[in-house]
Amino acid sequence: MAEIETFEPDGRAIPYADDRRNGPALVLLPGQGLNIGYLGPLAEALAEEDFHVVRIGSRRPQAGVEPTMHDLAQDIIDVMDHLGLAFPWVGGHGFGGTVARIASLGHPGRFGGLLLLGVDGPEDAAASAASEIPENARKPDLVAMQSSARGATPEIGALEVPPGVPILIIQGADDEVAPPANGQALAAIAPERISVVTIEGARDLFPLTHVGETAWPIEDYLDWD
Repeated sequence: MAEIETFEPDGRAIPYADDRRNGPALVLLPGQGLNIGYLGPLAEALAEEDFHVVRIGSRRPQAGVEPTMHDLAQDIIDVMDHLGLAFPWVGGHGFGGTVARIASLGHPGRFGGLLLLGVDGPEDAAASAASEIPENARKPDLVAMQSSARGATPEIGALEVPPGVPILIIQGADDEVAPPANGQALAAIAPERISVVTIEGARDLFPLTHVGETAWPIEDYLDWD
């Protein structure tokens, strides 16, 4: 598994892990208040199929700096530039998927497609009482910054997707944080290019608890073997 490194442009500290393989490039972003470590098993499963998987985390909070969601989205573009990723699929889990969607709206020519692992709603959503998030995946210092960024960017609540970009939504049937209804509502915007896969029995942390069921549709949809 790739080592976690830090990209530090302009004082921003953005963690990332770059597992370079010969297949399609896929960027994964973590959920709200989470680090990139818990996405490791999914990244490893995809890398075993020769996907080039890059995990990018949220910048560390800085005193006196209050980023918007657009700023967090730009962080992803900056790391992509740093790593020379020209046309990857970019996606994320919950909040991370929202960051990916905003980045794709601002830079539609940079994305081969969007992968949304659960569709985040317009409001902050805490982990459910049944959440299986391990303690070492939590980054409580990120929550306030990410909540502030969401509040500073009210337009992200609108259901909007970039034109012409294919989108794959994978969601948990029992996810109380990003319920399946969110994914169905987004898919209704452009059903001709948005596909939805629902994992039965999966809750909010399905990218970790249901690694195989999450990886298989990604492999099939990107048609890589």
